[in-house]
Amino acid sequence: MEQYEILYKKLLKEHEAVFAAQPQEDIEAALNLFEQHTRIFVTGAGREGIAARAFSMRLMHLGKEVHWLWDDTTPGMGEGDLFVAVNGSGRIGHIDYLLDEAGKRGASRFVITGAPMERTPQEAEHVLFVPAAVYKGKDARCVPSEQPMGNLFEQHLFLLFDLIIMMLIDRMHIAPEQMEMRHRNIE
Repeated sequence: MEQYEILYKKLLKEHEAVFAAQPQEDIEAALNLFEQHTRIFVTGAGREGIAARAFSMRLMHLGKEVHWLWDDTTPGMGEGDLFVAVNGSGRIGHIDYLLDEAGKRGASRFVITGAPMERTPQEAEHVLFVPAAVYKGKDARCVPSEQPMGNLFEQHLFLLFDLIIMMLIDRMHIAPEQMEMRHRNIE
């Protein structure tokens, strides 16, 4: 199928362009944050949230205490904790609220976004700019996409998060067996 080949090659070129444009100092800062914090609280909405949940799972496999903010079993947040918000457009109202509440409790706030000049990332202490086109995004530094809505940003999160996990495995000297021991064993 000719269309299939044309489309997957476009997707690969878009992702390659995002990886090439990624500010590596942001990646280094993110790695340091994840190494420094034991308790991590994560949130995101829609497809971005699904990528964030997958990332949360892998952080737990690394040995971090990780909580998805909307789960009923999520404990209170406080000083020394890391609050991670995936917010592509940088302007999702309920994430703004959560960012404010995390700040009131003394947590370090980290926003992963494609729009670093918007309210949420501007108020966070730490920002990871992912230069991929986001839904309703405006940052001219983002790689444009022929895909609908926020597809490029959402897809790229999965790849970038897996890359971050691989780098953390190396930095934290985690053996595959250690991660596997933390994998859910009732399924």
